[in-house]
Amino acid sequence: MKLMRSLLTPILALILTGCAGLGPQESVEGTGSTDEWNTHKARIGTIDGWQISGKIGIQAPQDSGSGTLFWLQRQDYFDIRLSGPLGRGATRLTGRPDAVSLEVAGQGRYEAESPEALVETQLGWQLPVSNLLWWVRGLPSPESRSRVQLDVDGRLARLQQDGWDVEYLAYSEQDGYALPSRIKLAGRDLKITLVVKDWQPRQLGR
Repeated sequence: MKLMRSLLTPILALILTGCAGLGPQESVEGTGSTDEWNTHKARIGTIDGWQISGKIGIQAPQDSGSGTLFWLQRQDYFDIRLSGPLGRGATRLTGRPDAVSLEVAGQGRYEAESPEALVETQLGWQLPVSNLLWWVRGLPSPESRSRVQLDVDGRLARLQQDGWDVEYLAYSEQDGYALPSRIKLAGRDLKITLVVKDWQPRQLGR
């Protein structure tokens, strides 16, 4: 029995490691090294919460504008507040993956199971909210295929995923993490510019 256990333990470890590595294909190109990219991904992946404040600009087919952004993330709970863009006043999106609510100043409160469906129904924007949870940290979503271009430091310079083109124009150091401070997104008839003025990351389990 001891021999069997000693053989099964490494075999199971290999199986679990292999399963953890399975997923949508990630195509990597650019000047940075793949080893640096993998190290960067692993480090940034330990961040499961943050507080962000900054500015956001949105260009839509019918309208455009800019405003301020506040984003609180605690594991799978999010609280995203926009003030001013497209003349809509204050907008607040809160919830978890299976229960989301949207509050629009002067219009009321709405609920849905998907943040994407709720935003599109009430605001008319096809925003990839679930992907933004990854993109804002400078990571591709693990849920679908992606094409990434690395900068000289092995970080994302450009990402193409789910019909969106995401450019990372600047990074800032915060608590030892290199995090995006200026991002441009284009897709679904939308162009979005996000400028992060203050990054407060929280490490997994803290």
